[in-house]
Amino acid sequence: MGSITGAVLKTLLLLSTQNWNIVIAGNSYDCDEPLVSTLSQASFSSSSELSSSHGAGFARLNRRDGAGGWSPLVSNKYQWLQIDLGERMETTAVATQGGYGSSNWVTSYLLMFSDSGRNWKQYRQEDSIWGFSGNANADSVVYYRLQPSIKARFLRFIPLEWNPRGRIGMRIEVFGCAYRSEVVDLDGKSSLLYRFDQNSLSPVKDIISLKFKTMQSDGILLHREGQNGDHITLELRRGRLFLLINSGEARLPSAHTLINLTLGSLLDDQHWHSVLLQRVGKQVNFTVDEHRHRFHAQGEFSYLDLGYEISFGGIPAPGKSVSFPHKNFHGCLENLFYNGVDIIDLAKQQKPEIIATGNVSFSCSQSQSVPVTFLSPKSYLALPGFSREDELSAMFQIRTWNKAGLLLFSELHLVSGGLLLFLNDGKLRLNLYQPGKLPSDITAGVGLNDGQWHSISLSAKRNHLSVAVDGQVASAASSLGPEQLYSGGTYYFGGCPDNSFGSKCKNPVGGFQGCMRLISIGNKVVDLISVQQGSLGNFSDLQIDSCGITDRCLPNYCEHSGECSQSWSTFHCNCANTGYTGATCHNSIYEQSCEAYKHRGNTSGFYYIDSDGSGPLEPFLLYCNMTETAWTVIQHNGSDLTRVRNTNPENPYAGFFEYVASMEQLQATINLAEHCEQELTYYCKKSRLVNKQDGSPLSWWVGRTNETQTYWGGSLPEPQKCTCGLEGNCIDSQYYCNCDADRNEWTNDTGFLSYKEHLPVRKIVVTDTGRPHSEAAYKLGPLLCRGDRSFWNSASFNTEASYLHFPTFHGELSADVSFFFKTTASSGVFLENLGITDFIRIELRSPAVVTFSFDVGNGPFEISVQSPAHFNDNQWHHVRVERNMKEASLQVDQLLPKMQPAPTDGHVLLQLNSQLFVGGTATRQRGFLGCIRSLQLNGVSLDLEERAKVTPGVEPGCRGHCSSYGKLCQNGGKCREKLSGFSCDCTFSAYAGPFCSKEISAYFGSGSSVIYNFQENYSLNKNSSSHAASFHGDMKLSREMIKFSFRTTRAPSLLLYVSSFYKEYLSVIIAKNGSLQIRYKLNRYQEPDVVNFDFKNMADGQLHHVEINREEGVVFVEIDDNAKRQVHLSSGTEFSAIRSLVLGRILEHSDVDQETALAGAQGFLGCLSAVQLSHVAPLKAALQPSHPAPITVSGHVTESSCIAQAGTDATLRERTHSFAGDHSGTRDNRQPHANAIRSDSAVIGGLIAVVVFILLCIAAIAVRIYQQKRLYKRNEAKRSENADSAEAVLKSELNVQSAVNENQREYFF
Repeated sequence: MGSITGAVLKTLLLLSTQNWNIVIAGNSYDCDEPLVSTLSQASFSSSSELSSSHGAGFARLNRRDGAGGWSPLVSNKYQWLQIDLGERMETTAVATQGGYGSSNWVTSYLLMFSDSGRNWKQYRQEDSIWGFSGNANADSVVYYRLQPSIKARFLRFIPLEWNPRGRIGMRIEVFGCAYRSEVVDLDGKSSLLYRFDQNSLSPVKDIISLKFKTMQSDGILLHREGQNGDHITLELRRGRLFLLINSGEARLPSAHTLINLTLGSLLDDQHWHSVLLQRVGKQVNFTVDEHRHRFHAQGEFSYLDLGYEISFGGIPAPGKSVSFPHKNFHGCLENLFYNGVDIIDLAKQQKPEIIATGNVSFSCSQSQSVPVTFLSPKSYLALPGFSREDELSAMFQIRTWNKAGLLLFSELHLVSGGLLLFLNDGKLRLNLYQPGKLPSDITAGVGLNDGQWHSISLSAKRNHLSVAVDGQVASAASSLGPEQLYSGGTYYFGGCPDNSFGSKCKNPVGGFQGCMRLISIGNKVVDLISVQQGSLGNFSDLQIDSCGITDRCLPNYCEHSGECSQSWSTFHCNCANTGYTGATCHNSIYEQSCEAYKHRGNTSGFYYIDSDGSGPLEPFLLYCNMTETAWTVIQHNGSDLTRVRNTNPENPYAGFFEYVASMEQLQATINLAEHCEQELTYYCKKSRLVNKQDGSPLSWWVGRTNETQTYWGGSLPEPQKCTCGLEGNCIDSQYYCNCDADRNEWTNDTGFLSYKEHLPVRKIVVTDTGRPHSEAAYKLGPLLCRGDRSFWNSASFNTEASYLHFPTFHGELSADVSFFFKTTASSGVFLENLGITDFIRIELRSPAVVTFSFDVGNGPFEISVQSPAHFNDNQWHHVRVERNMKEASLQVDQLLPKMQPAPTDGHVLLQLNSQLFVGGTATRQRGFLGCIRSLQLNGVSLDLEERAKVTPGVEPGCRGHCSSYGKLCQNGGKCREKLSGFSCDCTFSAYAGPFCSKEISAYFGSGSSVIYNFQENYSLNKNSSSHAASFHGDMKLSREMIKFSFRTTRAPSLLLYVSSFYKEYLSVIIAKNGSLQIRYKLNRYQEPDVVNFDFKNMADGQLHHVEINREEGVVFVEIDDNAKRQVHLSSGTEFSAIRSLVLGRILEHSDVDQETALAGAQGFLGCLSAVQLSHVAPLKAALQPSHPAPITVSGHVTESSCIAQAGTDATLRERTHSFAGDHSGTRDNRQPHANAIRSDSAVIGGLIAVVVFILLCIAAIAVRIYQQKRLYKRNEAKRSENADSAEAVLKSELNVQSAVNENQREYFF
């Protein structure tokens, strides 16, 4: 039809459909002509028609001819309406109506397309959406834009649901335009070779585009190679497309492949698939259908030596030795372009630059095989056999993802029994059962659920049974007895009908879901079109003339390298060894920071952190040093001291640092931290940092931003500044750095770099060590970060109408939201984001119920978690929701999470477009009253505090953390509120550390003691706030609490002794017999009360715990959490004028009983831990004093650990203290030479060392100057011999320099 007529029809159509529901925006090009209105009656066909006036030819949109539309004879899901466009056209939109003036309309339907009227393919709107929503009445038009468009000749509409008060009724229109196509058919032995002019080749741009369709799963689509074997190949393997870019050294495609990409799946389905390969510079885009992979080619890609010819369909060049096995392509290519050149058109014109090899034709032959899809476990196909024949045989091909399912059942005639052919665990099993006989069982094939086509043949003749898979005969059984096997008449494929049909079909494994084709019974091919028309056999829930298999692992929705596997109806993700969990491996199992680990109660150690949570960055291992704040320690490969000589600006030295994490991971960690720093130590001797003449830098470092930095440790980020310049104490006041003084002696510019945007240091460059005696050395510490900006980031919502708003949340395929909340309100909305119909909402529905509501196009869903206790208790509660392709989940605190599976083949994209509302809704109703903290969406933290500063009704921050986190403060530690978070005050605890959980222990040598003098402190500091000052002479103690642990092998021993000025005392001793005795003397005129524990020897070298609580005259004692006793004292109820507490040996004369005196004279040898008397911790005051305390330590008392055995104590201390002391976490990475020398050699070496030491001492005394010169020269020699000892050599030199500076007469440098 002419363009004018087409335009008029289009205008009339648009005028008559003003009430259309336009679902998707139109294409950007003009391809929306109505195509159906110009077709003849013969172009319409259908499965059936209710009457001649309800025929398919009356199904034109807005027409009232006949009965006003098409209606089939029977309304069921096997009906269809088909149009033939006459040739392949591009269809960009479809529209539907119901039957005119009737109650007949379709509410949902499938759209299918085909080039030949056979082998139909379903059109999908999204990756998992098959159906279109239809009409709600008879006259309105529902219109869908097709993205991508369909290029096909035949279209078929299959009604799925219709008006329950009527029947199926349809009027349709499709829109599009003509489709230009150049086609070439290659038969598996033919190919095209294109030779191009090298001057026409762009050095920066290559574009190859084509379409292909094939029934073969393997074949070369294109190949280009060079003289030395470099090549680029696009190859179909097992129905998937591989892009291989190989270097010439590769003998096999996998050996030295620079690039090996895979896209697409099930591409051997005899339907058209598009391929686009684009290279712009080093950026490469590889697209197959709607799936795209972008990558940046490495440097080697640019140096591939490729020739000036490219082949399509195979590798036809004569005489070329191809280094890998290959198979030519068998199928059709369409619209094949190489850098804008139409290759097929050149081949048609027989141009000389195209060489055609083999049989090449320019039309595409069509395959006539008819597949059938078994859609559900209840599907079956029943076909008549040939009853009482003495041979039972069948052949067919299958394609499935399911591991199990019935393939074929046939009842045997004359002899009762049956024959089953089924899949079990991906293997084929043939089972013949007869009453009274053991069943015969044959297993064949493996991995038949791989989505590939597999051929199966079965033969049973007389007493011989065999089965073959893909041409391989698995086994044959000839011991079936003398009976002959006769077929029973009916073959059941894929499943069995219901028992109500009277069938004897048996199915032990469930129905088959997948595709079958090329079905033969008794060597006769089954006409499945006759089955579809109802003239042969019967079936249920089948889709005939179409293979509806889909690859649910393409694209792979398993995140973070999760391994995808699938069945017919769903996919599964294996998240093992990924560091993530959940249905799609979305949720990280690790915390985002050391701060988060700390507030789970973890102590210092190595941890994996995932800085972006569920984001794309992988977790990595680092050290967390848990002090009052949590320090993150990230090591690198250059922690040793490095010395630099013989450099100049033309020959600079560059030192590079590789970290245990990528730059992206480091950036995420730094951005999350409150503060970061890195110590850079720079030694110099006649080596400047800046050129005096022109001010140009002579040494510099490079950070994360790849910018040159000329400021040094301790300085602000100002050019050419150092710590001494900032503090005004440089050795030469006219410079800002010590090294710029250019002195012929070692000095340094050292300090912490703390400007986060520049960290970490990646490179250091030195250029001024080329002059005589000029040298530099540097040492870079680990990257240190503390805090977590997001963990305590919070906002307080004070009115129901207040909220914070943020940009739209984009979590189309996978979304997670996590936060803490604290409230006293009974309900309120935490978070809401809306779309046109989609939405997400998280709310406190009632005091004990948190609800997650959402809609992604399948209707609204709700998940609720109900708690036995109320959530509005003004304590922090943690909420985490997740929605992905598989399911939605909600978890609150440690309560059991609730799940909601996603509907099969439903909508999957969450499409939101409003602002994200936090703490309220767009309607300003049902707002949240309380605090929200640490809000994260897909691993990205929202800055609540910053937004709250400019929002009325919302305040930044939220106090009251101790109500939730106070339980982390242990052993008497008190929780103290901070502006952001909290801290544990361990002042009144015998323990230390961020949570008062670090044991303070000491090893007591023989004769040692620790004395805490209460009265002395009081007399000196009557007005002080010291804890000891509360014990004074006027005070009488009616109660006290004593706790400690000990380990010893000596008896008798004094563990603890408390004295008073009135000769009252308390002693805890181990008696001679090893029993533990507690002796209270609260009246100097009476003998002490003794509590004796003699159930075991307490001097057994094991760790024992003692707890004593006295309430006036009643004492409660507990030993090792199991021996408990209550004793009533007779000596008194008050402890008067407490004087001192002694651990270990009693040094002064005391009026005590004989047992206590004996133990006090012996003292204590062993380990004491966590000693506490009420609120006084004497060991802690002695070993870790935070303020002056009246402590006297005598003898050998050293901090230790009572938990470790004596033999492992030193090793443990060395291992754990490598990061202790300060937050720097510096470690010596050199490995000790353990077990390198046997003990005998060690003794000899030790004797030699002693002799050498004596000789050196004599030499030093005799000639000091000479010894110093030799020391310097020897250190110089060692530097060249052993680079690893550079730091020791430099320290030795600095020591020598110091000694020389003390005596200038000996200065010799």
